[in-house]
Amino acid sequence: MSEPEQVVRRWRREARCVPLARAELRKALADWGLSELEGDALLVASELVTNAVRHATVPRGREIETRYVRLDNGVRVEVHDANPARPVVGVSEGDGDGGRGLYLVAAVADRWAVGERVGPGKRVWAELSVKVP
Repeated sequence: MSEPEQVVRRWRREARCVPLARAELRKALADWGLSELEGDALLVASELVTNAVRHATVPRGREIETRYVRLDNGVRVEVHDANPARPVVGVSEGDGDGGRGLYLVAAVADRWAVGERVGPGKRVWAELSVKVP
Protein backbone atom coordinates (compact mmCIF):
# COMPACT_ATOMS: atom_id res chain seq x y z
CA MET A 1 0.00 0.00 0.00
CA SER A 2 1.39 3.41 -0.92
CA GLU A 3 1.81 6.36 1.42
CA PRO A 4 -1.06 8.88 1.38
CA GLU A 5 -0.53 12.20 -0.35
CA GLN A 6 0.23 14.88 2.19
CA VAL A 7 1.57 18.38 2.60
CA VAL A 8 3.72 19.02 5.67
CA ARG A 9 4.91 22.49 6.68
CA ARG A 10 6.48 24.03 9.77
CA TRP A 11 5.68 27.48 11.05
CA ARG A 12 6.96 29.89 13.66
CA ARG A 13 4.48 30.26 16.49
CA GLU A 14 3.27 33.64 15.25
CA ALA A 15 -0.18 34.89 14.25
CA ARG A 16 0.99 35.53 10.70
CA CYS A 17 1.40 31.80 10.13
CA VAL A 18 -2.40 31.29 10.21
CA PRO A 19 -3.12 32.78 6.75
CA LEU A 20 -0.03 31.07 5.36
CA ALA A 21 -1.21 27.69 6.66
CA ARG A 22 -4.66 28.36 5.17
CA ALA A 23 -3.09 29.17 1.79
CA GLU A 24 -1.17 25.87 1.82
CA LEU A 25 -4.37 23.96 2.56
CA ARG A 26 -6.32 25.81 -0.14
CA LYS A 27 -3.64 24.84 -2.70
CA ALA A 28 -3.58 21.21 -1.54
CA LEU A 29 -7.37 20.91 -1.77
CA ALA A 30 -7.34 22.36 -5.29
CA ASP A 31 -4.53 19.99 -6.34
CA TRP A 32 -6.49 17.02 -4.94
CA GLY A 33 -9.81 18.02 -6.53
CA LEU A 34 -11.35 18.69 -3.12
CA SER A 35 -12.14 22.39 -3.47
CA GLU A 36 -15.72 21.75 -2.32
CA LEU A 37 -14.30 21.16 1.17
CA GLU A 38 -12.45 24.47 1.15
CA GLY A 39 -14.76 26.54 3.38
CA ASP A 40 -15.04 24.02 6.20
CA ALA A 41 -11.44 22.82 5.91
CA LEU A 42 -10.07 26.36 6.07
CA LEU A 43 -12.22 27.07 9.13
CA VAL A 44 -10.82 23.96 10.83
CA ALA A 45 -7.23 24.85 9.92
CA SER A 46 -7.70 28.42 11.16
CA GLU A 47 -9.05 27.27 14.51
CA LEU A 48 -6.43 24.59 15.10
CA VAL A 49 -3.45 26.71 14.05
CA THR A 50 -4.74 29.71 16.01
CA ASN A 51 -5.08 27.51 19.11
CA ALA A 52 -1.49 26.35 18.71
CA VAL A 53 -0.24 29.93 18.26
CA ARG A 54 -2.17 31.25 21.28
CA HIS A 55 -1.92 28.40 23.74
CA ALA A 56 0.96 26.07 22.92
CA THR A 57 3.60 27.88 24.90
CA VAL A 58 6.79 25.98 24.25
CA PRO A 59 10.52 26.60 24.46
CA ARG A 60 11.90 29.22 22.09
CA GLY A 61 12.65 27.82 18.66
CA ARG A 62 9.90 25.17 18.68
CA GLU A 63 7.59 25.37 15.70
CA ILE A 64 4.05 24.40 14.80
CA GLU A 65 3.65 21.72 12.14
CA THR A 66 0.66 21.44 9.83
CA ARG A 67 0.01 18.20 8.02
CA TYR A 68 -2.73 17.95 5.40
CA VAL A 69 -3.39 14.35 4.41
CA ARG A 70 -5.44 13.29 1.39
CA LEU A 71 -8.01 10.66 2.39
CA ASP A 72 -10.09 8.47 0.03
CA ASN A 73 -12.97 10.95 0.03
CA GLY A 74 -11.63 13.91 1.95
CA VAL A 75 -8.82 15.43 3.98
CA ARG A 76 -7.34 15.22 7.46
CA VAL A 77 -6.07 18.51 8.89
CA GLU A 78 -3.45 18.00 11.60
CA VAL A 79 -1.68 20.57 13.75
CA HIS A 80 1.28 19.43 15.82
CA ASP A 81 2.90 21.42 18.61
CA ALA A 82 5.46 20.66 21.31
CA ASN A 83 3.22 21.46 24.29
CA PRO A 84 1.64 18.37 25.88
CA ALA A 85 -1.30 20.33 27.38
CA ARG A 86 -4.56 19.26 25.80
CA PRO A 87 -6.94 21.92 24.46
CA VAL A 88 -9.95 22.69 26.60
CA VAL A 89 -13.27 22.83 24.77
CA GLY A 90 -15.48 25.81 25.44
CA VAL A 91 -13.46 27.89 27.86
CA SER A 92 -14.48 31.39 26.80
CA GLU A 93 -12.22 34.35 27.42
CA GLY A 94 -14.81 36.54 29.20
CA ASP A 95 -16.85 38.55 26.74
CA GLY A 96 -14.28 37.95 23.99
CA ASP A 97 -14.48 35.85 20.90
CA GLY A 98 -12.27 33.05 22.23
CA GLY A 99 -13.19 29.63 23.52
CA ARG A 100 -15.56 28.46 20.80
CA GLY A 101 -13.11 27.23 18.19
CA LEU A 102 -13.25 23.53 18.99
CA TYR A 103 -17.05 23.66 18.99
CA LEU A 104 -16.82 24.98 15.43
CA VAL A 105 -14.36 22.24 14.52
CA ALA A 106 -16.70 19.60 15.95
CA ALA A 107 -19.65 21.11 14.08
CA VAL A 108 -18.07 20.99 10.61
CA ALA A 109 -15.69 18.01 10.82
CA ASP A 110 -16.73 14.38 10.50
CA ARG A 111 -14.56 13.68 13.53
CA TRP A 112 -11.69 15.21 15.46
CA ALA A 113 -9.42 14.32 18.35
CA VAL A 114 -6.25 15.07 20.24
CA GLY A 115 -3.51 12.49 20.26
CA GLU A 116 0.12 11.66 20.72
CA ARG A 117 2.77 12.45 18.15
CA VAL A 118 6.35 11.47 17.52
CA GLY A 119 8.36 13.68 19.84
CA PRO A 120 7.13 15.98 22.58
CA GLY A 121 3.70 17.55 22.51
CA LYS A 122 0.44 16.65 20.84
CA ARG A 123 -1.39 16.36 17.56
CA VAL A 124 -4.86 17.85 17.10
CA TRP A 125 -6.62 16.60 13.99
CA ALA A 126 -9.93 16.74 12.18
CA GLU A 127 -11.24 14.85 9.17
CA LEU A 128 -13.66 16.18 6.58
CA SER A 129 -15.18 14.27 3.71
CA VAL A 130 -17.08 15.09 0.58
CA LYS A 131 -20.76 14.49 1.23
CA VAL A 132 -22.29 12.06 -1.26
CA PRO A 133 -25.95 12.83 -2.10
